[in-house]
Amino acid sequence: MQQHDHAQSGVMARLTLSALERASEDPACWSDPVVYRALLVSGLSVLTEATRHLQEDLASS
Repeated sequence: MQQHDHAQSGVMARLTLSALERASEDPACWSDPVVYRALLVSGLSVLTEATRHLQEDLASS
């Protein structure tokens, strides 16, 4: 199960970075508030997962 969580957070991180790369190529997309919400949600999801993984690592050491 833990391996699955690591894979999911990795996928979310890659999707977030891919979306940012695409958005940076099209300045017009930044006028859509949905872009900001999606970026915020995906970024927070990646941050939350990374924090959880760090806490698990610290607890196991």
